[in-house]
Amino acid sequence: MYKHYKDISMKIKTIYLIATAAFIMIAAGSCRKELTKVNTNPDQITGSQVDPNLLLTTVQLSYTGSPTEGGSVWVTKWGGVAGFIQHVASTNTGYYYGDKYLNNIGAMGETFQDNYTSAVQPAVELYQLTVNKPQYRNLHQMARIMKAMIFEQLTDLYGDIPYFQAGLGYYERIYTPVYDKQQVIYADLLKEVSQATDSLAESADKPVGDILYSQANDQIAEWKMFGNSLLLRMAMRLTKVDPATAQKYVTQVIGKTMQSNDDNAIIQHVLSANSLTSNQDAAQIFSQDSVDVRLSSTIVSNMKKMNDPRLPVVAWVAYGLDNDGNFPGTADNDAADQIGLPPGYIIGGLNPAINLLIAAKDSLPAEGLAGYSRISDNMLSISAPSLILTYSETELLFADAAFRWGIGGDVATHYKNGVKAAITQLSAYGDAATIDGGAADAYLAAHPYNPDPVKGGLSQINMQYWLCSLMDEYESWANWRRCGDFPKLTPTDYPGNVTQGTIPRRLTYPPSQKVTNLANYNQAVAGLPGGDKMTSRMWWDTN
Repeated sequence: MYKHYKDISMKIKTIYLIATAAFIMIAAGSCRKELTKVNTNPDQITGSQVDPNLLLTTVQLSYTGSPTEGGSVWVTKWGGVAGFIQHVASTNTGYYYGDKYLNNIGAMGETFQDNYTSAVQPAVELYQLTVNKPQYRNLHQMARIMKAMIFEQLTDLYGDIPYFQAGLGYYERIYTPVYDKQQVIYADLLKEVSQATDSLAESADKPVGDILYSQANDQIAEWKMFGNSLLLRMAMRLTKVDPATAQKYVTQVIGKTMQSNDDNAIIQHVLSANSLTSNQDAAQIFSQDSVDVRLSSTIVSNMKKMNDPRLPVVAWVAYGLDNDGNFPGTADNDAADQIGLPPGYIIGGLNPAINLLIAAKDSLPAEGLAGYSRISDNMLSISAPSLILTYSETELLFADAAFRWGIGGDVATHYKNGVKAAITQLSAYGDAATIDGGAADAYLAAHPYNPDPVKGGLSQINMQYWLCSLMDEYESWANWRRCGDFPKLTPTDYPGNVTQGTIPRRLTYPPSQKVTNLANYNQAVAGLPGGDKMTSRMWWDTN
């Protein structure tokens, strides 16, 4: 279905630097001799000797998650955020703290620590290597867009973060960067993406390290749509706090965003000797304790209630070993057989009557914990793609904007486009995940857009955004907070939680910042209402 490639053939280039120390003897007559020494470090590689196209590949892959074992993808994305947003739940009270709102400060800070090293640093480096170099005009604009996308994700998770001085240790000897205000960061992100997108030129370079669109029929046109779609996402983050600015940028990108699933920004992963190329969702969950994470009863019950054709694609009940000792011995993706794990589930030791929202032990399926639905291997495999920005999201954001402000077109049309695209985009995961347009049309006929603000409207639009952003957990949580907490999720009140039984609004900073950047950390915390807590609201997440 997609016009872009489905496989990546990673080109590994080794750069050899040959340095020669030359002794030059120049004789001038018989009376003068001069010895010239050229002192060259044979191990030094400078920016002029590196092809920055290769660094773009690293930046794009790094955006999908840290390749470090036990890193942010496991303990922050799936252990925390996916549980906050009730896409998954777990019986584990350690690393899977998200559906119980427990205070795992190390795990919550992991993405902060990982991303400044694995994603921010190469993005800043790519920016620096290409700035003011005409031969890298388009590559530089792509660097600006990717850099903004990385920082948007970080500020959406934590609030105020190091931004303007981040990643400049080598260039400017800044090792303790200040934390910039989120309001200032967002103003710069919008400016950067807007300018970079407008500066892309068909007549300039076509970066070969681009694993998003380098094999598209028109790479630069695709990047312009990608940049404008990202700009739309960023603008809509300001829905509650600065609607005037949000409307300004939404209006700016009308007619310039993704037009179909063919334009989706997809990173296709592969299993290779370089762990960076692997799908880190699968790599981290499988290498740790995949038995502990299950699809939440919230998402499974909603999909079953609406007879959602995506359920057999995204969920399966898998348990036991086959005769050869391979998992699973039994696998079932029949929609009727899927059972989601209730958030905040307690197994023994505590009386579920403490809070009726916590499921009792006798609700276990016949197979025990193994009988709860997992994320299907259609979506969760080492070579599964990462969908980092899609046409379906774009259309649903336009539907939201049209409902709120009457701009960007017809609400019902955008809603229909977004829902159909969300269902059919699963073909990116392979033939087994493909759902045809007819099934999508039937779903829409059964669940048409309802303009009633109570029964439909923003609640209906953002329910679909919540469904289509499964696997993109950071984005799903950010959109849920900015849109007015749609869909309406029922929080748990697990014994010992630190949020007073409310769904967290942000992640806390890593404890390491108190050691390595204490003064700037303290200044950032002082600006948070309530301090460095999960319940403190960031600038754009106003009440």
